[in-house]
Amino acid sequence: MALQHDTEKVSGEAFNEVGPLGPPFPIDARVNDAGHLEIGGCDVLDVAKQFGTPSYIYAAGDLRYRARAAVKAFHDAEAKFGDGTADEPGVLFASKSFPCTAAYRLMAAEGIYCDVASGGELHLALKGGFSPERILMHGNNKTDAELEQAIAAGVGYIVIDSFDEIDRLNKLMPSDGPRTLVRVAPGIKPSTHAYIQTGQVDSKFGIPLSQVEQAIQKAPNFVGLHCHLGSQFFEVEIFKAAVEVLAGFEVDCKVVNVGGGFGIPYLEHEHPPAIDSYAEQITSAVRETFGFGAKIMVEPGRWLVGNAGVTAYTVGTVKEIPGVRRYVAVDGGMSDNIRPMLYEAEYTGVIADRAAVQADRDVRVVGMHCESGDVILPEVMLHEPNVGDTLVVPATGAYGHAMASNYNGVLRPPVVFCERGEARVVVRRETHDDLSARDVE
Repeated sequence: MALQHDTEKVSGEAFNEVGPLGPPFPIDARVNDAGHLEIGGCDVLDVAKQFGTPSYIYAAGDLRYRARAAVKAFHDAEAKFGDGTADEPGVLFASKSFPCTAAYRLMAAEGIYCDVASGGELHLALKGGFSPERILMHGNNKTDAELEQAIAAGVGYIVIDSFDEIDRLNKLMPSDGPRTLVRVAPGIKPSTHAYIQTGQVDSKFGIPLSQVEQAIQKAPNFVGLHCHLGSQFFEVEIFKAAVEVLAGFEVDCKVVNVGGGFGIPYLEHEHPPAIDSYAEQITSAVRETFGFGAKIMVEPGRWLVGNAGVTAYTVGTVKEIPGVRRYVAVDGGMSDNIRPMLYEAEYTGVIADRAAVQADRDVRVVGMHCESGDVILPEVMLHEPNVGDTLVVPATGAYGHAMASNYNGVLRPPVVFCERGEARVVVRRETHDDLSARDVE
């Protein structure tokens, strides 16, 4: 992969979803005068040398730009299609995409809401500075302990996912407890991988359409409806269909949460819809069907964080199989990014100190784990990869850190925020002592 040399810095005053290097790199990524990849004003080689590899490296400015852009897009759409009577739109940060205290803190400061799907994510969101009333509690199998935790914390909303949960909430919930939304399984299947589809009829998520009205009648503190179609799809029009399904129930709906699934570019040729397109499609659909009183909530998910992060690795082995392929092995793999192995997610890569040089080798980048399926990049063009090179995989800002493991006893990587030429660790690298810290003698 060849990147174009561009020294133009991205302005903090204006938002462009694609920066100088184009998709899928962070907005402020560039190639510096030394020909090295730079993130947030920091030379990636310097960051890798200082903090080691693998490392998750984030452009903190990218996170901030995207939070502001999403909020602005939905406020602007509300001004265009609403009548000024509805509450502010609620743009939610999906904890599961990047459960890092520093990220929670940044998102909270930008006026974002937050959704959590476990007691642990709720704990992190509160520790990260989110006001409880701006937190929405998800989960298809919440325990009594998690429901009690959410109620005690005073979260703003609990999304009901089953009749079992309704029964438990009716026992646990005080009259002044959190408001509830009923999650609807809308029977809509977006064009994305089966493992990240959630809105179809045959799904573990949500209440079947035929049972929604019964759930609404039984739900305590009911205020609205929720649905979520899946993740990583580019079909803006599909939200209109989802809203029409939700509008089919005769109920006073004060909140309409249409979920998210906003797609991001993982490869350089991918160009998903702009955030403004999502905002206008969703807002116009809700206003046309529900009128002007309902509060709109959305869950952009990976859109807020995915392209802000890259993973830096060190090449440890280059192995040529004559007539077959060249393998490039790095010091990470399925322990720091399980997505390629889980559902064949595609990424690209670049050698950090030759970022603007035309790629000339078709290689397979693999991890260091004891699994044949530990393949990060099945087929990618790199410029003459050598042992000791720093290899960067972009668009790992969502779900890399969240889904990291200690398989083979590896240490989970640090999270480094880079901004205005300064790099700081916000999550330290694990130590070997951490691996046995929970053992009981």
